[in-house]
Amino acid sequence: MSNQSVQTVSTSNDKIKVVVAIAIAIAGVIGFYYLSDKPALVRAGALVAGLAFAVLILWTSSTGRDFLNFAKESVRETKKVVWPTRREATQITGIVFAFVLVMAIFLWGTDKTLEFLLYDIILGIRK
Repeated sequence: MSNQSVQTVSTSNDKIKVVVAIAIAIAGVIGFYYLSDKPALVRAGALVAGLAFAVLILWTSSTGRDFLNFAKESVRETKKVVWPTRREATQITGIVFAFVLVMAIFLWGTDKTLEFLLYDIILGIRK
């Protein structure tokens, strides 16, 4: 494994493309809310068009391409995860609830013990 740092060099043109893509994505979201009196299909179309256009502009910049490739790799890695079955998830959830219950009882007991020691025995004050 290399300990050398990698420095990414991006041109000002790429930075401008990223800013424009972000602005277009925001415009798509604003358009979705601005068209609140229009049918849902028109509103969704404005949102999807803005986001799709932003992705296309991002794809033309090296920074955007790197980000989109990272997103694809993340999805690919997520698909490799072995998810627990329903039975395993239920068992794990039951174990967590049991542990929480035991910890709550333990902390309640500790609190009451310290309260008894401090108020009744050490200070002699009882409400």
